[in-house]
Amino acid sequence: MQMKSFAACVLTLALAGCASPYVDPEQYSGFLKDYSVLKEEKSPSGADVMRWIDPNVDVSRYTSVYVEPSQLYPQPQATEKIPQSSLNGITQYYDQALKNAFAKELPLATGPGPGVLVVRPAITAVSAKTKGLRPYEIIPIALVAAGVSAATGIRDQDTSLATEAAFLDGGDNKVVAKMVRKGAGTDLENSSEVVQAKDFKAVLNIWAQDIVNSYKQLKTK
Repeated sequence: MQMKSFAACVLTLALAGCASPYVDPEQYSGFLKDYSVLKEEKSPSGADVMRWIDPNVDVSRYTSVYVEPSQLYPQPQATEKIPQSSLNGITQYYDQALKNAFAKELPLATGPGPGVLVVRPAITAVSAKTKGLRPYEIIPIALVAAGVSAATGIRDQDTSLATEAAFLDGGDNKVVAKMVRKGAGTDLENSSEVVQAKDFKAVLNIWAQDIVNSYKQLKTK
């Protein structure tokens, strides 16, 4: 009886409420250290993001950009559902998407230095959950599969991704902007399907282009 009551409680929690378009502050990974300056904003593509840009930053001073290898933060524990190869593939694709987008606006630098804008990105959460259900527990970089019965395994699953990124002046290492956002990947057919990097290519491309378009907007001010 107690187990049935517990299962009913979990189901109630899973079905309650609507998902926020923003990453919940309780889910911040610690990658950015200080989140107090973040504000709700709209990205150039119209997506909801938490963002801060130094009001005194002069982006015209940057003559090149260095994209640091994106991190998985905190270091995840790979699972059968989300294997290490998929996690590595996500960060590698994120790096390439950022470089491809920035290369159209600035030369790519091989490291930080004066006149270099440094982009420091991280993937802070990867998740999959049964369509129509909400996870009742979120752990950064951990799989969240809301499955309260065997029957849910045949339903489509949503995939989602979260990122945090800092932008620094390559001359003095000062943070000039920071951003936290999440996005949806492609749906999985069922709970047994493995999450792959290709499931997130579209959202990673959007993130990269939004970052570059934000830079372009600042440059024209």
